Amino acid sequence: MKTYLVTGGAGFIGSHLVEKLLNEGNRVINIDNFDDFYSYKIKCQNVVESVGKNNFLINNNKSETIQNLLPFVNNEKHELHCIDIRNLDELEKVFSANKIDAIVHLAALAGVRPSIENPMKYIEVNISGTINLFELAKKHKINKIINASSSSIYGNNEKTPFSENDLVNEPISPYASTKRAIEILGHTYFHLYEIDMIHLRFFTVYGPRQRPDLAIHKFAKLISEQKEIPFYGDGTTARDYTFIDDIIDGIIKSMKYLENNNKIYEIINLGENEVITLKKMVSTLENQLNLQAKINNLPMQPGDVLKTNADITKAKQLINYQPKTSFSHGIEKFIHWFKNKTK
Repeated sequence: MKTYLVTGGAGFIGSHLVEKLLNEGNRVINIDNFDDFYSYKIKCQNVVESVGKNNFLINNNKSETIQNLLPFVNNEKHELHCIDIRNLDELEKVFSANKIDAIVHLAALAGVRPSIENPMKYIEVNISGTINLFELAKKHKINKIINASSSSIYGNNEKTPFSENDLVNEPISPYASTKRAIEILGHTYFHLYEIDMIHLRFFTVYGPRQRPDLAIHKFAKLISEQKEIPFYGDGTTARDYTFIDDIIDGIIKSMKYLENNNKIYEIINLGENEVITLKKMVSTLENQLNLQAKINNLPMQPGDVLKTNADITKAKQLINYQPKTSFSHGIEKFIHWFKNKTK
């Protein structure tokens, strides 16, 4: 049995990863700060679902709910800590008390547009918080790290599909800049301290438990309520949407590759290699909900990229990554979860 430390393990991707690791018989230390970027209630529900419990009472008192959640979900296989990754002293207590085999770092302050409004906070959380983890890994001789990066790093790259070998020195949001900075800092720790590391560039992940502020979840809710959806641009902006099951498969395969090899520093795209326009995304939601969307046409937003498209050749060759979920099937699965959630 291996012990994995997962940061951001109460989030969308993190909770799915925790669930998968537990189901495979591993021990998981889950660190999440239950930030109010979106509702703590959603994160609490993610946690109880990921550990296979469904009868926890989530009330309107955040501190009381989280305090009660800890003993409810903690056992010999799963350990939950409510810690901000900027808090080095609290992180040190967790590292000192556990023999950790590897770190999967998913925690981050997310969102392109909010990062433009408050860039300093993004630097503090995403860069300084990550450095705390790298320093503790060095101190406690943990030499295997998976880090969640982002397709936003590519900016408005004119060459498609986006390859890991492309120059990515022109990000167009503070969020993207912080993600690129972490990749570069990661190489420093790999070079100086021989910490093996893989940075996974996720391409627009969607599926059950997706954050409510993200487009697919947000649009599904607004369409189902027959409210207007914000439609930025002319509908030709496009994303390489990647279903959550495929992302988790890519993370697990990356972890196994890292564990079975040494002297590793890699950057890997995890996408579907299937580009979906905004128009098609909305029409697919309309078909699954059997409702017509009410469109509020708006200009493009600062920081938004025009198109993302992953070259996943490296992922296929290096870790045998094989995404299996088409966009239409993924939306069908998401809407099934969404309808049950809103009952």
